[in-house]
Amino acid sequence: MSEVRLRFAPSPTGYLHVGGARTALFNWLYARKMDGKFILRIEDTDLQRSTREYEQAIMEALRWCGIDWDEGPDVGGPYGPYRQSERTRAGIYAEYAKKLIEMGRAYYTVYDKVDRKKELFRTFEYPKQYVDEGHDVTISFKVLEGKTKFYDLLKGELEFDNSTIEDFVMIKSDGFPTYNYAVVIDDHLMRITHVFRGEDHVSNTPKQIMIYKALDWEIPQFMHIPLILGFDRTPLSKRHGATSVEHFRSIGILSRGLMNYLALLGWSVGEEEIFDVRARIKQFDPSTISNKGVVFDPAKLEWVNGKHMRMMSVEELLNEFEEWIRFTGRRAPQVERDYALKVVQACREKVNTLGQLYDFAYPFFFEDYEFEEQFVTEYLLSPYAESVLKKSLETFSQLEDWTVAGTEKACRSLAELGIASKNKVFQTIRGAVTGRLVTPGLFETLSILGKKRTVERLQRALEYRSKKIHQDISPA
Repeated sequence: MSEVRLRFAPSPTGYLHVGGARTALFNWLYARKMDGKFILRIEDTDLQRSTREYEQAIMEALRWCGIDWDEGPDVGGPYGPYRQSERTRAGIYAEYAKKLIEMGRAYYTVYDKVDRKKELFRTFEYPKQYVDEGHDVTISFKVLEGKTKFYDLLKGELEFDNSTIEDFVMIKSDGFPTYNYAVVIDDHLMRITHVFRGEDHVSNTPKQIMIYKALDWEIPQFMHIPLILGFDRTPLSKRHGATSVEHFRSIGILSRGLMNYLALLGWSVGEEEIFDVRARIKQFDPSTISNKGVVFDPAKLEWVNGKHMRMMSVEELLNEFEEWIRFTGRRAPQVERDYALKVVQACREKVNTLGQLYDFAYPFFFEDYEFEEQFVTEYLLSPYAESVLKKSLETFSQLEDWTVAGTEKACRSLAELGIASKNKVFQTIRGAVTGRLVTPGLFETLSILGKKRTVERLQRALEYRSKKIHQDISPA
C-alpha cells in the first residue's frame, strides 16, 4: 500500500474558520492514524484578497490547535513552502495546461481589448500577436459528453451528467490558475491519496475528476463532510456570530476544548464526550463520520471546555492561563506562583473559559476591583453592615489560623454575635473583601486572601460605606 497522504489547503483571505479547523483536524487524524503525511498548502491565487498576514494567522491558529504538518510553510518540501502563488511563478500550472492544449482537451480564449468580457475567438494555437497587443487570454478545459462518476467515502456513488457542466477556465488572464485546475495539479504532484473536505465542494469534484482522467492520473479517494451549521441550520457564518479559531482562543477556549468539541461535530468515540483528541488518533475512522449537518452550539463548546479546565492539573491550567493573558494582552497579575495556583484551583470550579476565569479571579489578583451595585445596596448600606465590618476587622486582625477551618471558625463566631442573620453576615464579609456576592466558598476565599489583604479590604469597605452614606445625605 502506498503512503497515505492528506492535505489541508486554506485560502489566506481571512482567519481560520472553525469549519476549516474541523476539516484540518479530520485530515490530520487520519494521516496520523495511518502513519502517513499531512500537508499544508496555501491556496493564495486570489491576489486581491490573499495576504501574508492572514496566512501567518492561519498557521498560528493551526499550531495552537495542535495540528502540525509534515511539509509546507516553515518545514520545507520539494518546492519549499507550498504556496500556489510561488508554484504559479515556477510555471508548474502552465506546463500541464500546455499538455492539455496539445491533447485537444484545453484551448485559448481571446477577449476584446475594450470590452474585456467579449469573447473574440478560441484556438489551440498560442495567440502571441493578441497577447502582445494587450488582449486578455485565458485557457479553458474542454468538457466532453457523457457522465462523470466517483465514489464518496461518506455519500457513496455519485454521478453527474457532463451536459450540466460548461467548459471552465483553468488559467486566468493574469496567468494564475483557478481553484478547480490548480487543486488537481497540486494534489497529483504532492501524491495526495485522500481528499477530505466540506460538502460544498461536491459540485467541484466532477470538474477535477475530468482533469485527472484527461491527464491519465490516479484519482484520490474523496470524502465530503457535511458543513457545520448555525442555529438556523444554515452554514455557519459571521451572521451567527464570530466563527474564527482566533475568536474562540481570545475568549479563553482551550485548544484541547475546541478540538474535542469540533471532533464531536460529526464524529464520536463511543459514548464518551470529553476526551483528548491526540489520545484517540488510533480510534479515528472516517467511515463513522455522520453524513448529517451538525449545529454549532457555543454553550456546548463552553461546557466541554469547562470540563477540560477541571480535568487538568492546576499547574497546567495556570500555564495555559498565563499564555492566554499574554496572547490577549491583558494585565498580568503580579503575585507569587503559589498564590496564583490557589486562586486558579478555587475559581476554576465555577467557570468554563479562561476569560471567565480572569474576570472571576480578578479580585484575588488586583486591588482596583469595584463593589457590585447589588452588594452595595443590599448589604453594604444596610443598618447592620457597619457593625459587621467593624467586628470582622477586630476578629480577623487577631486571627492567626488562616486555614479554611480557621477562617470558618472566625466567620461562624461573627454570625453568632446576632448582629444580623448568618447569610447577611457572610455576604457582607464576602462582598467587602471581593466586591461581589458570587465567589468561591467564603472560608476558602478568606484563607487564600490571607490576613493582610483581608484586613485592608475590610477597612476599604468601611471607608467606602462611610463615603457613600455621606454623599447620600449631603445637601444638593
